[in-house]
Amino acid sequence: MALAGLLWLVFLACIVFWIWMIVDCATKEPSIGNDKLVWIIVIVFTQIIGATIYYFVRHCPRVFAEEERASVVPQPNNIGQ
Repeated sequence: MALAGLLWLVFLACIVFWIWMIVDCATKEPSIGNDKLVWIIVIVFTQIIGATIYYFVRHCPRVFAEEERASVVPQPNNIGQ
């Protein structure tokens, strides 16, 4: 009985992750050509495997790049002093 509960928990976690990746792709993926549409199709039809591939190929690098841009502090312009 405990194994069935664990399997349901894993199943629900996979569904939540899958939906999260669809929403992330639809809202935050840049629209360059048909990239967004292709990724959504890949995630929907390949389900958890497509969501996992999207997570490691597109989501993580994009989040890392956004953090890098946010950590760069602009230097004051010393022209005219």
